[in-house]
Amino acid sequence: MITMHELVRRQTKYTLYLIALFVLGWGFTPYQKVFLGMAFGTAAGLLGLRLVAWKTDKLLDRVERGDAKVRFKANAVSTYPRLAAIGLGIIFAVRYQHMMEAWSFGLGLLTVYLVMIIDFIYLQYGREER
Repeated sequence: MITMHELVRRQTKYTLYLIALFVLGWGFTPYQKVFLGMAFGTAAGLLGLRLVAWKTDKLLDRVERGDAKVRFKANAVSTYPRLAAIGLGIIFAVRYQHMMEAWSFGLGLLTVYLVMIIDFIYLQYGREER
């Protein structure tokens, strides 16, 4: 059984590989605006993934310790900080439209979720149980 820390580490590694590919695409292709937006969007999505992992880890520690007042609110798993980071990224993408495409920033945000889905499918169906 894979732990949450291993899962987050795997997904972070794959996302960093994608960011490196986007940076290479930015440097060596004529589609610099698209690849820069994808790189920044994927970095913002990775920040959201790390925030969720960190807050979930803190919440699980509190539940394991048996704290009497464990409340499950929307900010318990960092909904608002993730939305704030995405909002700042969108403002940045719109402000610097001459450097990056706003739609590619949005597509970059979705690549983190695509990595999570592919990793889930691989873990469920792709590898043999050892």
